[in-house]
Amino acid sequence: MTAVVRTATPADDPALAALWRLCFDAPQVTDLHALDPDRHRHTFVAQNAAGDGIDAVVVYVPRTIRDADGAPRRVGGIGSVATRPEARGRGLVRRLLVAAERTMRAEGCAWSLLFTGTPGVYQGSGWQEFDSAYTEGTLAGGTPAPPSAAGTAFRVRPATARDAAGVAALHRAYNADRPLSSLRSAEDWAVRVPAWYGPAERWLVAEDPASGALAGWIVAQHVGEHVEVREFAGAPGCLGELFAAVGERGRAAGLDRARVRLPDEPGVRAALPTLLTDARRVTERVGMARPLHATAESVRAAVTAPGAMHWYGDCF
Repeated sequence: MTAVVRTATPADDPALAALWRLCFDAPQVTDLHALDPDRHRHTFVAQNAAGDGIDAVVVYVPRTIRDADGAPRRVGGIGSVATRPEARGRGLVRRLLVAAERTMRAEGCAWSLLFTGTPGVYQGSGWQEFDSAYTEGTLAGGTPAPPSAAGTAFRVRPATARDAAGVAALHRAYNADRPLSSLRSAEDWAVRVPAWYGPAERWLVAEDPASGALAGWIVAQHVGEHVEVREFAGAPGCLGELFAAVGERGRAAGLDRARVRLPDEPGVRAALPTLLTDARRVTERVGMARPLHATAESVRAAVTAPGAMHWYGDCF
């Protein structure tokens, strides 16, 4: 007897939560799963042959993501992929991906996107890797931020819940035509972004001292021995002061290395010396894409376009 592939039902929720707890150190997975009102028909499970448990799961997460021209497209994110250890090596994920692909096509997805450290699981099912990059180096030793081009000294402080609308506006403007970026809903800001970035108090914002308006927003987290900058939005002129504050937090935590996952753009490059010395670009291959209704050429153009970014806060 072989496992039965089917869509999930509400009765599967406890088993799914248990499987994700077994496979991931990410308690937020169940909360993110609940964001999709159609989650059960977007969740594909392999029920074991005995019919009394779930051996594997693949979730299709519908997202609106910009293409190479910045136009919004429906994209099928693949996430929360898990297999019970004793059921691995049986091709269950491949069978679940076939079912997910069928539904994504039926629902008009232009292409599919996933991020993984195990690309071999997906290559045989049509997903192809693409390069991304980050900048890495030693934390600068407390060098004051250079003045902005306009000579403005921005005020940097921890964000608060009251900054929510302003931060969302910065994000929309900064990513208005950015390939690979997601259009975030109110539910994303309420659940998805805090799930990956923590509460607002851990973020930093920069204020224009004259008007008090938000000029920039940055998220940095401690990952192993690094402080990692995971998202920025706003005016590039305030990045120097935001980077300086990130470096101060990192040094206070005993860290001496940093990674910056921001687009390789002039404003970012100009501000990097405030945070890093001996900066170097590192290429990685964790993203994978698969054309559905779009052409392979248009998908490749989207994931490799200059400035393309899929922010960590939009993880599936």
